[in-house]
Amino acid sequence: MITGVCHCGACHWTLEGDPGAITACNCTLCRRYGVLWAYDDADERIHVTGPMRTYTHAGMPDPTLEILFCPTCACVVAWRGLKKREDGRLRIAVNVRLAPPEAVADLAIDHFDGLNTSEDLPADGRCVRDMWF
Repeated sequence: MITGVCHCGACHWTLEGDPGAITACNCTLCRRYGVLWAYDDADERIHVTGPMRTYTHAGMPDPTLEILFCPTCACVVAWRGLKKREDGRLRIAVNVRLAPPEAVADLAIDHFDGLNTSEDLPADGRCVRDMWF
């Protein structure tokens, strides 16, 4: 299990099992927050706890996700989908930058072009350590 905690310790997440590759996205939101994401479905392998506040993109007429952040220290903890998929599940991603470096340093990075094409970019062999240190 991998765990993450905000700076002040009020908000936490856990991810059970192999997180797979971690996503680095260049969309207008992710690049500003500097986040790296691990995905699953809400309340399955990922659990978030704490007194989180939410943010949805104010300029979007029909937002698809919300950002969960700590109201005290403002760390971005996760994002959560706003609409269930056809199978009834709700997508969620946690910010692995809140995990201890040694727990995530060797996880592979997938680069996603969320700014222009909404497509995965070719793998370049980098891992979280290369993005972090």
